[in-house]
Amino acid sequence: MDPDGIDRAPDALVLGGGGILGEAWMSSVLVGLERAGGFAAAQAGMFVGTSAGSIVAAMLAARVNPAGRLGALPEPPEAGGEAPAGEGQGGLIGAIAQGIGGPLAALVLNPAAPGGRMLRRSALSRVPRGRRSLAGLGGAVDATGVGFDGRLRICAVDLERGERVIFGAPEAPETAVGIAVEASCAIPGVFRPVEIASREYVDGGVWSPTNMDAAEVGDGSHVVCLNPTGSMRPGGSQRLGWLGPLSRTVATIEATALRRRGVKVTVVSPDADASAAIGERLMRASARGTVIEAGFAQGAAMAYTMPSDEHFSG
Repeated sequence: MDPDGIDRAPDALVLGGGGILGEAWMSSVLVGLERAGGFAAAQAGMFVGTSAGSIVAAMLAARVNPAGRLGALPEPPEAGGEAPAGEGQGGLIGAIAQGIGGPLAALVLNPAAPGGRMLRRSALSRVPRGRRSLAGLGGAVDATGVGFDGRLRICAVDLERGERVIFGAPEAPETAVGIAVEASCAIPGVFRPVEIASREYVDGGVWSPTNMDAAEVGDGSHVVCLNPTGSMRPGGSQRLGWLGPLSRTVATIEATALRRRGVKVTVVSPDADASAAIGERLMRASARGTVIEAGFAQGAAMAYTMPSDEHFSG
């Protein structure tokens, strides 16, 4: 077992965006890790969820074992048919597929830069309004009895203002967890924005693939981040493979900021087998079984080999 504490639940567990397959990978990794003697994810001190990760985070906050998620809640609609290629890759990737990736890709590397909100707002205004519904997802989440009890943070983006909102934080609008999850999963141009307190919200991945900086931790804390898009690679048939380097860069910047505060950070991306199973169409539900198998194996291996203060992808 790792001497730095992989057998102990982290102070914050950060769960990034990644569509149907990213959610399946995160859930199965956590199951494999626990069953091999690693930490029980539901015992983490805090959960930060973005897009698909918001579903996993909400279930953990409800103390639902992630094994149950591997076949329980309804899935968002699978991307396909007339949908543009890559639309289901999470908020940031969906936005890029709609032709606004230039501004967002630059801004996500420095989301707090002056004018960043204005540019995001301008970019999002050029994305056609999504028409697909996430209705049902929120109700299934709320049926677990989960609430914002101080441990859960769900990241979304205000569509008009272009700024991040962290539901569950003291300054955020009050809403049910299920509605916040729907907002965090509302891929721009694909799913309808979700209205909360008279404002509309879209996928938190438009701000950052992980939003790791939203973890409220301090000196001596340990953060574990699962980043489903971190292993995507340029070249070959993966037209959106360059998003992997972008995702890794953003995660590195956010992790570095935490480390400067004395926080230990572990960033986990899909290993070679899981990455091959996921591919680049993250809403391809037909691959879910293969991804679950690969994720479970990766999680079990992590219980014995995972370091606690660096990037890890198997």
